[in-house]
Amino acid sequence: MTNSNGNSSRNSSTSSAPTPTRLVVFGATGRVGRAVVAAARARGIEVTAVGRADGEVTSAADVARLAAGHDAAVVSVYDAQAVPGEFFPAVARAMAAGLPQAGVRRLVSVGLASVLPTADGTPLMDTPGYPQEWREFYVGHGAGTEALRAAAPGALDWAVLSPAGDFDHDGTHDSTHDSTRTATPTATPAYAYAPADAGGRITPAAFAEAVLDEATAPTLHAVHAGVAPAAAA
Repeated sequence: MTNSNGNSSRNSSTSSAPTPTRLVVFGATGRVGRAVVAAARARGIEVTAVGRADGEVTSAADVARLAAGHDAAVVSVYDAQAVPGEFFPAVARAMAAGLPQAGVRRLVSVGLASVLPTADGTPLMDTPGYPQEWREFYVGHGAGTEALRAAAPGALDWAVLSPAGDFDHDGTHDSTHDSTRTATPTATPAYAYAPADAGGRITPAAFAEAVLDEATAPTLHAVHAGVAPAAAA
């Protein structure tokens, strides 16, 4: 197991945890959500893609309704019209309350690198030269993780994953580490857990691989971890 300051690759084939076969993805129409849904379906995982029209992610009742019958959940949501410091904690509290009601035991939330510690422990957003014009958004994301930490009951095993730096939307995912592997993968992962690094980039497909591995065979618990390409870690 690693944490947000770790720097080791994940060998998912060593996990003894049972693999969930039913996954619900909140925010399935966004870039990350689409990548997770596509990778899950390619692995043969039964997945329900949830978009804005299906319900409110800030409503525990809607979360419970949409998550019923699933084993694990992924949440990757954003609302440009909402106050970040209110929206992300509200989502976290809705997940913490609604998922256990639905019998869902595992949650992987997609976070933000800005609040992730760098190698020396300094949050990325506090490092010299880091853009500050979106600080309200950074802080709101961090508040969401803290709200999840405070509200999640023991019945909900959760982790927050984010790129260690940012997404590479133009990069090509290495086919030798393809996320279209089986639900219990044995291939070498295309990613590793790493501290925050402003210059780091990972493709959505490689990041989706990490999200799915943590959703189906958890190794991280109640932490925020950064994800980097395996070769860069």
